[in-house]
Amino acid sequence: MNTRTRVLTGTALAVALGAGTFGAVTANAASAPASAPAAASAKRDSDRNFTTSTHLTVDAATRAAQAALDAAAKENQKVTVAVVDRNGNTIVTLRGDGAGPQSYESAQRKAYTAVSWNAPTSVLAGRLAQTPNLKDIPGTLFLGGGTPVQAKGAPVAGIGVAGAPSGDLDEKYAKAGVDSLDK
Repeated sequence: MNTRTRVLTGTALAVALGAGTFGAVTANAASAPASAPAAASAKRDSDRNFTTSTHLTVDAATRAAQAALDAAAKENQKVTVAVVDRNGNTIVTLRGDGAGPQSYESAQRKAYTAVSWNAPTSVLAGRLAQTPNLKDIPGTLFLGGGTPVQAKGAPVAGIGVAGAPSGDLDEKYAKAGVDSLDK
């Protein structure tokens, strides 16, 4: 087959596939009644196969991170604050002036650990004595400084702070971030 024949054959095939796809979409759209999407949505709203979850807004996460950073600054501590959502995805990270380079990742990992187990990381660090393999879970850090954010008793986010001389101080600042959400 020469080049011209291959190009024409390929073009004809692409047109045929496109027409078939367009026709199928048009046929499906035409055959579905207008109320079908609303009915399907209403069914899903009451269906036990779906859940509704609560998420921290970007604005709330930023305010909480800033409150934690401010609490540390009042005590002349240079820290980084990370806020992650229920799935461990970072919502916001604020690196304070002069915070060490290691503090960025440590704060994220502490936040992830806190939301994953719905407990402060200082409490979780104590569990390592009974279950030392916990530390092998990727992305976790079992040092004080992470605190979960809860809504109706369920974890919806985690705040992690790193950079202060102790995990107790880091956790104190993370708690200040959580407490700022109640105001």
